[in-house]
Amino acid sequence: MPSITINGRPLEFKPGQTILQVANSAPGGGIAIPQYCYHDGLSIVASCRICLAEVWAPNPRNNNKLESMGKLLPTCQTACTDGMVVYTDSPKSIANQKAVMEYLLINHPLDCPVCDQAGECFLQDYSYEYGRGVSRFEETKVKQPKKDLGPHVYLYSDRCIMCSRCVRFTREVTGTAELMIQGRGNTEQIDVFPGVALDNELSANVTDLCPVGALLDKDFLFAQRVWFLKSAPSIDGITASGDNILVEHNNGQVYRLKPRTNMEVNKWWISDEIRYGWKFVHDEQRLRSPVVARFGKRVECDFARAYDEFVENASAAVGAGKRLALMVSPMLACEEAYLLAQAALAIDPRAVFAVGPVPSSGADKSFPGGYTIYAEKAPNARGVRRVLEALARHFGASDGRVRSFAELLGWLKSPTRTEIGALLLTGNYPSEWATEEFADAVVESGASAALIDTLPNRLSERVAVLLPGATWVEKSGSFENAKGLLQAFEQAIPVIELAKTEGQIALDLLARVRGEETSAVGGGAHAEARSFAVDAAPGQVPGGTTVLLPRGRTAYNPAEVRRQMAREVPELSQFVTAVRLPSVEAKQSGDMEVVEL
Repeated sequence: MPSITINGRPLEFKPGQTILQVANSAPGGGIAIPQYCYHDGLSIVASCRICLAEVWAPNPRNNNKLESMGKLLPTCQTACTDGMVVYTDSPKSIANQKAVMEYLLINHPLDCPVCDQAGECFLQDYSYEYGRGVSRFEETKVKQPKKDLGPHVYLYSDRCIMCSRCVRFTREVTGTAELMIQGRGNTEQIDVFPGVALDNELSANVTDLCPVGALLDKDFLFAQRVWFLKSAPSIDGITASGDNILVEHNNGQVYRLKPRTNMEVNKWWISDEIRYGWKFVHDEQRLRSPVVARFGKRVECDFARAYDEFVENASAAVGAGKRLALMVSPMLACEEAYLLAQAALAIDPRAVFAVGPVPSSGADKSFPGGYTIYAEKAPNARGVRRVLEALARHFGASDGRVRSFAELLGWLKSPTRTEIGALLLTGNYPSEWATEEFADAVVESGASAALIDTLPNRLSERVAVLLPGATWVEKSGSFENAKGLLQAFEQAIPVIELAKTEGQIALDLLARVRGEETSAVGGGAHAEARSFAVDAAPGQVPGGTTVLLPRGRTAYNPAEVRRQMAREVPELSQFVTAVRLPSVEAKQSGDMEVVEL
């Protein structure tokens, strides 16, 4: 295989690869070459010039003798040839790096103390690594106005280094071309065309692409310093795309979602719908405590009492010859669907399974850059159905099949609705999901209903038992996306106050049916311990941890549930062999301790 040498390190390459691509992909974290305008997902323009390096190559006209290429070459654009030798740390290369940094900083304002990009800014990093340390510029800096480009993005023109990443993104990835470079030479500016706003479905990706603080997300503006944020690898929890994301949070508060590169799914991008779709996590209306119906009143209680109420009502209905119906929301993880179904089967071996409503909006939309926005607005409809169908076949339950939401509604409205004596319903949608028709049908069926949900809706005031659940950022599990790819995600923040994950509720119900002890309290009981465990090292607490529950009680652990699924139902063995575990590079941290005042 052909090879080149970069700074004395021999590396193999594939035909067509550039020097920079080989350096970036070098084993051990790559070889550092400064780069502004280059991005793997965009065309190469070689305009920033900071990646120039000294290159030597065999000359076929001189018996393949190694000769200098004469001038510094852009490593982002120069294709590798066998035997090539590259020096990014030679005196010529270093002199160019210092000159480029000095040029870029001539008119750049000293906004670092107030700039949202501070802490993750290439200009800051490269100024320290490759800059002169002292400016020779004595004239007055040129000041340019701030611009409102669209609903999500501000442009601070005086911070812009004209890398053109944002312009290329709107032309090559979205195909909308709202952004342009206006003017020439020292009058060049990024701008939108007159009367046109930066308002496509992927618009906020330009804030991730910008290597400096020129393009900023309005939603994150002045919200939090990035060095206080912790990142948890997760999966889009509101659509069927399965986009890989990072949930960035601090002290139990989500501040932003950012894309996590996955070339099989979302590449480098996420839609604005996904980026800003987490707000319901911190909705003031979140359900925070179990509630039971008593003598026409709604009474808050602990989980133990709520569990007893549901199990007693459901068991009595089954004892009278009726059936328990379980509706699992497509917003829940596969592991939670499995445990909820097991809990339902423990109460009623003939339990009926159904999948909750699957929201949809418009049609699938694909962009020139290969990204697709899916019309289906549920992250796990396929995974939930896969699990329930396997259980129905394996245990001979639910008449051997899984009903849709429409079928369940039709049954609740039919003359045979008296067959259903108890209902266990789950929601967890970011907005209202229970139609008036469905809520009326549940009440008119006469069945004793329990609802696990995160937000109040038409059903929450009409069921016998209400249990507060957890959003996807408050737990771990796995989703199956629109393409049938199973992917795991990690918990980012603690479960809100007295709520519990649906997986933990299912385990508690199983224990209750078996006469075992369960925890009477939810997530808020150990909020300090949970917050420390989750925030200190995301991924250590998979939706709950045994140190947060009294000894002898089972905590929800998705990895263990997946192994259990494969053991008990061979048809579900793919949850051990095929689930993609999250992969993300660890953030680099300096030697200085960061203390938040």
